[in-house]
This record gives sequence, C-alpha cells and structure tokens, in this order.
Amino acid sequence: MYALSESQRRVAIVDSRTYGDIVTRNAERVEPLADTGVLAAQLDSNQRAQVMKLIEVYTRTFQEGLAKARLARVRDGGIEKIRFAWAGSTERGQPHYCRIQGPLFLIEYDASQDGGNHIHTVWRDFAGDFGRDLLRAHYQAAAGTSHRH
Repeated sequence: MYALSESQRRVAIVDSRTYGDIVTRNAERVEPLADTGVLAAQLDSNQRAQVMKLIEVYTRTFQEGLAKARLARVRDGGIEKIRFAWAGSTERGQPHYCRIQGPLFLIEYDASQDGGNHIHTVWRDFAGDFGRDLLRAHYQAAAGTSHRH
C-alpha cells in the first residue's frame, strides 16, 4: 500500500471497512471477485515488481513443482491484468484486508479479527483449487450406479 502514489491508493482502496474474514470463505469453487482495485498495467515497473515479489512470497510455501505451475498461471493470465485491492485501515497495526487477483487466481489476506492481530490468508485458483471434496464427489457420482462402496 505504501508503494502506491496517492492517486493509485484512491483506486486501490475499495472499502473503508474490512469484510471480517476471507471473502471467498471456504467455498469449494470460487469465481473471480469484482474487478476492483488498481490494475497492474497502471503501476510502474518497480510497483509491478513489488506485486510479483508478494505473489512469490505465497508460492514459497508450495512444493516446488506446484510453485512453478502457479507462477506460470500468474504469467499466463497476464501480469498487467492483475489487480490489487485494499479494504480497511491503512495505518500499521489496524484491521485491514487486501487481495491480489489475476484472471486465473486470487490471493486474499485478511487481518481484521482481534483488532488486526489475527490473520487469515488463502490462494485460490479458479480452475484447479484445493477446496473441492473429491471423495464426496466420487461417492455422489457412484450413488446412481451399481458400484458399491
């Protein structure tokens, strides 16, 4: 947030209050959220590099192959199409929420609970998320066949 100019901040800040938690909650599948926030195409090269560094922080928690695949999807969607959005306070230590969203992925970071001292964060992939319950889907699909479990 502090790397943005005043005019970019006015676009990036989408709400003066946080949402109280991750917007996508624990939904099995998610669709892209509203196209709000500042577009990476409107950022200078240093600011875009900062956005990519932040995205890479998330990929460092993934297994190496998955990290490479997720970064490839970020690039495939177009770095210039990534949006950065902020809700809540811009003062350090106060409740806030931010998201980085590209055409193929969404990162949400929420620090609104416990006075901004309790963080929830998630990476969602619009085509290959980990939120799906594959075993339940298998059982539901098999329920209409003669196959028994």
